[in-house]
Amino acid sequence: MVTLPIFIILLGILVTVSTNTRIPVEDEPRAMSFATLTPDTAVTFDTKERLPGNGTYKVRKQYLTIDAKRPSNGEIQKIRVLIRMPEGAPSKGLPGMVFMHGAGYGTCDNSFGDIATSMASAGFVTAVLDKPVWSTTDLNRDYQGSAVIYDQVIDILRGMDAVDEHKVGIYATSEATWISSYLLDLDEGIAFQILLSPMVFSPRHSLAFLAVQNFALAGANDGYQSIVRRVFSFDLAMFHLDNIDIHTSTPKAYSVPTMVAYGSKDVMTAQVQGFKEILALAHRAGNWDVSLRSYPIANHVLRLGDESMSGTPFADDYVDDMVSWAVGTSRGLKQTSEHIAGTPLYQSIPVPRGLHGHRVMTIYGTIVLALMAVMMLVSLVLALVALVMHIRNRSKGLGPALGFRERFGGALLMLTIVTLVALFVFLGGFAEVVLAVVHMAWGSAPPDNSGMMYWSWPFIQIVCIVLLWAWSRVFAGIIESLSVRGVLQWPMRRGALRQITSGAQPVVATTRLGRVLFWTVAFTMLLILLSFSFWGLFLF
Repeated sequence: MVTLPIFIILLGILVTVSTNTRIPVEDEPRAMSFATLTPDTAVTFDTKERLPGNGTYKVRKQYLTIDAKRPSNGEIQKIRVLIRMPEGAPSKGLPGMVFMHGAGYGTCDNSFGDIATSMASAGFVTAVLDKPVWSTTDLNRDYQGSAVIYDQVIDILRGMDAVDEHKVGIYATSEATWISSYLLDLDEGIAFQILLSPMVFSPRHSLAFLAVQNFALAGANDGYQSIVRRVFSFDLAMFHLDNIDIHTSTPKAYSVPTMVAYGSKDVMTAQVQGFKEILALAHRAGNWDVSLRSYPIANHVLRLGDESMSGTPFADDYVDDMVSWAVGTSRGLKQTSEHIAGTPLYQSIPVPRGLHGHRVMTIYGTIVLALMAVMMLVSLVLALVALVMHIRNRSKGLGPALGFRERFGGALLMLTIVTLVALFVFLGGFAEVVLAVVHMAWGSAPPDNSGMMYWSWPFIQIVCIVLLWAWSRVFAGIIESLSVRGVLQWPMRRGALRQITSGAQPVVATTRLGRVLFWTVAFTMLLILLSFSFWGLFLF
């Protein structure tokens, strides 16, 4: 009669939290495709002139160093720029290309080496620079500031005697396609652009798509996929992380001749919706010179195999196709090959464009998760103190250090162990999903067996129900003890509360350390269950 109502109340609270933090699923349309006009990816132009290609010229290198001044605060980063020039090419009127980094911390020496060399061997003056990062991290990159620095390098190429200032373009990959949008808005003289696996949509929507799709491909339980939607519904502007909602999908971002390249094994970009968006924006800008090349078996950076291994080659004819397109486009020639070519594009789920920041949910989640972390640390410290006191009292023949009454000590120990097991299983399942996603992003195939990333979710849900019932029994026992001591009668027995708090008539433990330990650990374990409810584990 007492345990069941307590269980229903606790379960109702946690189910309510899970329900109110649930983010609706956008699952229509599914299995989208975009047909190409031919599988032949070769790029040709209306000319009888023999155009230079990959390997036409030898390539020489030179380095220079610039002061990259961050516009927002004046911070300086010394940046090295690696210039590659074609030997034996005409001394005037050469096209130029600046390469723009994707995610990470690339330098001029470890980035774009093969592709920049191929481009230079076809008559381009190319520039690869250290990625401008200043003191930022992956969470707060200064995209607008980076665009200024890339434009600074573009101006360096334009100022070279051998380069035609009207023929300088960019090569942007992945994350850099957010920066390129700012760059084209800043510099109207960009001649053309090659976009490798462009992200297109805002970071919130692009990264949420990446995570949800890859969680599904990895075979993760739907519960773990729902965590992604909650995470990408955080209002990060509260923490001064404004990049999550930058709006770079503008017509101006695609107002110049554009080549887009995708790999069929790229599990990080929304290819169908992304390319349709590029076409729509380019057409709004009056640009109809948009080419697509899609390659089978290639990953996010158009390489074959696992990107975690060095030296992986580019897909098929990608380098030759890209070089041919850049050479013909920089000369203003008319493309005679099909603009849309290669393997058809495929996209399994829609981009979750309905996601937005939920401030109330963010505040609540931050408080619960932060409080849980703090209380776990406090409980650990108290547990260590209790262990030391217990060992000392036993060795010296003193009384009990904790003095738990009846079943409360054993119940607390068992509930703590089971709750921590559930927490570790949860973290282990999530970590397994993340590792599988990372390997797929590098080009590996999805795992054959979902394993822990699938069964751990229902397992934890069952354990949580058992824990709630056990806590209900503990609270019923506490209520019974309070009743015996006259606290719950009316009127309350005189001095009953004082006797309980002083330890004269203890409820859970005879010592103050025992009482503090019990309530601290109990509160911490219930906070863990509350955090589970925040992530949706109480949706059945």
